[in-house]
Amino acid sequence: MKLFFQKPLSPGPWNKGQLIGQKPPLKLKDIWAIRIRLQLRQSIRDIALFNLALDSKLRACDLVKIKVSDVTGGNGVKRRAQVVQQKTERPVRFEITRQARDSICAWITKANLVSSNYLFPSRINRSQHLSTRQYARILKLWVQEIGLDPSRYGTHSIRRTKASLIYKKTKNLRAVQLLLGHSKLESTIRYLGIEVDDALEVAEQIEI
Repeated sequence: MKLFFQKPLSPGPWNKGQLIGQKPPLKLKDIWAIRIRLQLRQSIRDIALFNLALDSKLRACDLVKIKVSDVTGGNGVKRRAQVVQQKTERPVRFEITRQARDSICAWITKANLVSSNYLFPSRINRSQHLSTRQYARILKLWVQEIGLDPSRYGTHSIRRTKASLIYKKTKNLRAVQLLLGHSKLESTIRYLGIEVDDALEVAEQIEI
């Protein structure tokens, strides 16, 4: 007598029902919608976190590890700063705009931080930095509050935002490559999602 066993059903792919691919950058209207809500709530830390995330264009793992000493000098918050990227072990420089400098200064004062502290310490253990997971959760709340689908956005949305705006305005891939800290231009092209139409648009502006 033969026994037949039913093959167990496969649970399906791990990402079934989930959106995959690159997370889109925020639009200018989204940036201001989030910023205004944070200002109305007087969320001093989140305003500083949001502004610095946009300016620095850093990966989440590098952003949360920034220390006060990385962004401050003798005269307050620096106009430019530099950190070593965890992924590439290469230094990358970034600008800190006036709006970001003001919000960082306000947060340092409110939180009574010193130069050796993490700029965004954990609320559970002050000697540790904000975790990347918590940063991702905070971002989800930001985008959800302005009516965007939180499943479509992630921490790379913030990293990609200013870089995308710079590219759209200047079409200068090399500049964006340096700002993102990419070692290869091809990485920047993939990261920005540049297509043939973008290349043709640039070519159309050149007459010979």
